[in-house]
Amino acid sequence: MQLAWVLDCRDPRRLAPFWATVLGYRAGPFKPPYLTLTDPAGRRPDLLLQRVPEKKSGKNRMHLDLRVASLEEPLERCLEAGALVLRGPFDDDGWLTTVLADPEGNELCLLVPPEGPERDAVLDPE
Repeated sequence: MQLAWVLDCRDPRRLAPFWATVLGYRAGPFKPPYLTLTDPAGRRPDLLLQRVPEKKSGKNRMHLDLRVASLEEPLERCLEAGALVLRGPFDDDGWLTTVLADPEGNELCLLVPPEGPERDAVLDPE
């Protein structure tokens, strides 16, 4: 079994640079209705941007949480790529959390784990 995430969007070609920048992924060609983003190291799941006709409405039922060692650089990278801060940063039971939206309004979170095993895993993923 292999895991891949699929994100519905109106314009995969317009959204691909955002997600490629945020995740450090490579964007493949658009093969309707999908554009695949891949981890160059091959360690993380693919993200497929799937073109759909309708606009996003309401809160995502699923979103990506990006665990980071510190907030400043990843938040700056997301904002420069076109993210909008929806909430935060705030403390969520010891996790420094910032809720963002991509250019089409899909939510994602940047999370800095508290000191301990979760933070150690972010600092040294292998």
